[in-house]
Amino acid sequence: MSQRVLLDTDPGIDDALAILLAVASPELDVRAVTVTGGNCPLSAGVANARAVLALAKHQHIPVCAGVALPLLRPAFTAAETHGASGLGYAVLPPSDAPEAREHGVDCIIREILAAPGQLSLVPVAPLTNIAIALRKEPTIVDAVKNVIIMGGAVRVDGNTTSLAEFNFFVDPHAAHIVLTSGMPITLVPWDITRDVMLHQKHIDRLLAIDSPLTQFIADATRFYLDFHYASFGIAGCSINDPVALALTMWPDLATTQSVRVDIEYTSELTIGKTVLSYVGETSHPPRDTDMTGFAATEWPATWRSMTRPPHNVQLVTHFDSETFIERFVQRMEALARMIPA
Repeated sequence: MSQRVLLDTDPGIDDALAILLAVASPELDVRAVTVTGGNCPLSAGVANARAVLALAKHQHIPVCAGVALPLLRPAFTAAETHGASGLGYAVLPPSDAPEAREHGVDCIIREILAAPGQLSLVPVAPLTNIAIALRKEPTIVDAVKNVIIMGGAVRVDGNTTSLAEFNFFVDPHAAHIVLTSGMPITLVPWDITRDVMLHQKHIDRLLAIDSPLTQFIADATRFYLDFHYASFGIAGCSINDPVALALTMWPDLATTQSVRVDIEYTSELTIGKTVLSYVGETSHPPRDTDMTGFAATEWPATWRSMTRPPHNVQLVTHFDSETFIERFVQRMEALARMIPA
């Protein structure tokens, strides 16, 4: 039996790759793609999601427009990361499928309540749609199977400010509502996804298949590769959002730890910062251990809180990037062969 999935997106290059991975995966029953403002304005994100689904011959999957703006803050987009259209250098024809009339928030609520305990909700965008769905229909907290969120920077610098990751920075108030809702949340932070890299050798491997799908991936990620090199000096691009989607199929790729995560949403200096507390066994290095040069992701579990707040997420602390990238490329190859030039 396939796993029911709903993707909440702001397409976005890596959102587009997550959509493609979803439709290329027979394990998944993609119920809908909902969209909010984020990487690009809402209207562009909806058009991008529809065009990507049409490219993949899955235009039957509804794309539902959700909320255009963050709950309280002004819009904040990422054209420098994803290009003016949101899809880098790629240009896709618009979808000719009928437009979905249902609001994205209503779609989320309906799909969760239609199959209690069966739907995996995968938000890879600012959490505005999810927060409003919770306010409108709180019973979804207990009806959703799980919520796998890409967001936050826990033990590394953010990718938008020195303290904040993009999705949580854009709408920190929505992130606060979702993280404190009681939903069964798995959090995939920027700490993890920044190291899940697609390289030119992977693009070249895909381009060996003559397909509009492989050309789209090459054109979209070329912009992403340029951005990563200019901004971080990295010869590769982080494909953040497909990692969260992958955990619906391959949870064994991740190691998780039960922790408390909160979001700073009042200070303009630190807004969007992910605040982590851990209560439980800790392992400390011997007193004479030299910790100089110890990578953040290798630190022992020494996060502590004297107030002992209840845990609210399963935090992904390690991820098998190499295995995932190979599986991702294989799925794109298989999908491309079904869509010849």
